[in-house]
Amino acid sequence: MKIGILGAGHIGKALARLLAEAGHEVGISNSRGPETLRDLAERLGHGVRAYTNEDAARFGELVIETVPFGKYADLPSVQLKGKVVIDTANYYPQRDGDIDLGGLSESAFMARHMPGARVVKAFNAIHAAHLEAQGDTGKPLEERRAIPIASDDAEAKQVVADLIEQIGFAPLDNGTLEDSKSQQPGTPIYGKEANLKQARDILGRG
Repeated sequence: MKIGILGAGHIGKALARLLAEAGHEVGISNSRGPETLRDLAERLGHGVRAYTNEDAARFGELVIETVPFGKYADLPSVQLKGKVVIDTANYYPQRDGDIDLGGLSESAFMARHMPGARVVKAFNAIHAAHLEAQGDTGKPLEERRAIPIASDDAEAKQVVADLIEQIGFAPLDNGTLEDSKSQQPGTPIYGKEANLKQARDILGRG
């Protein structure tokens, strides 16, 4: 699968490496332009390519947005229309400023600004270092670190669940985009090292 990654921070870099190692074609971008990412792409190997945000969004059959939440208005929403978009962002007011979510979950708010995108919340409740180190494809699913995912689109959610399994984690269906409030910062599952059973218990998904 062709996967575009918008954002080259810790989560973006970790996912680029893991997904490229799993055999996917990966393009990565940042706000400063592809020339600033050439060395990173070379270090990541596996054919990872550097793009502009718009070109990464065009390139990806699936797109992962991992830019700071406060930069949501800069996302190339036109190029994301119709695509599965993994939203990894978390809202930190001290970093992102005062943003009125209108009572929505972070991902429902993001989806409103990406009309036509098939948004799935995932990878927002795990630290980048754990994402880098804790995946294990040799373990049964029940013993792997759980990754909660939430979406209003069942097919898109399954696509993301398959990717999560491919990189050695266990996807846990956490309901709709509004339900994703239970995996945001400050919740019991956020940053928690939990296998599937433990995560189900924490989220009440037993």
